[in-house]
Amino acid sequence: MNPSYLRQAIELAVENVRRDGGPFAALVVKNGVVIATGANQVTRTHDPTAHAEMVAIREACRILGDFQLEGCDIYSSCEPCPMCLGALYWARPSRVYFAATQSDAAAAGFDDSFIYKQIELAPSERDIPMVRIEDETATHPFEEWIDKANKTEY
Repeated sequence: MNPSYLRQAIELAVENVRRDGGPFAALVVKNGVVIATGANQVTRTHDPTAHAEMVAIREACRILGDFQLEGCDIYSSCEPCPMCLGALYWARPSRVYFAATQSDAAAAGFDDSFIYKQIELAPSERDIPMVRIEDETATHPFEEWIDKANKTEY
């Protein structure tokens, strides 16, 4: 763990607020080198998925030419939200270091606790109902995947 990387993420988040962005930033570090940074761009790009970690993950994967961040560490100005947490698990970095907590974010108006509660509910009971429609072809994409000989596992 290198505290200077965490401080850099915090400073990037402060700069982002000053440029009318959200108060979040993240770095991807590999072998002691910052290979990508990301700052919250949700309102700037009109993209609800443009959280700092998502932006940093996308850039790091582009630079590395890979969809996984094996051997990388993520330094985030704040504890990742549920969406970013999911993306981090799919990206598979070695570690994630963060400064501010979920509670700190909630106190500033960024409360993600409702999402964690929604995940526990049955899809049809969520605030945004999620309705399964049965279709006889629903599993065809998975059958194609299973039968594909030259697929890239992830």
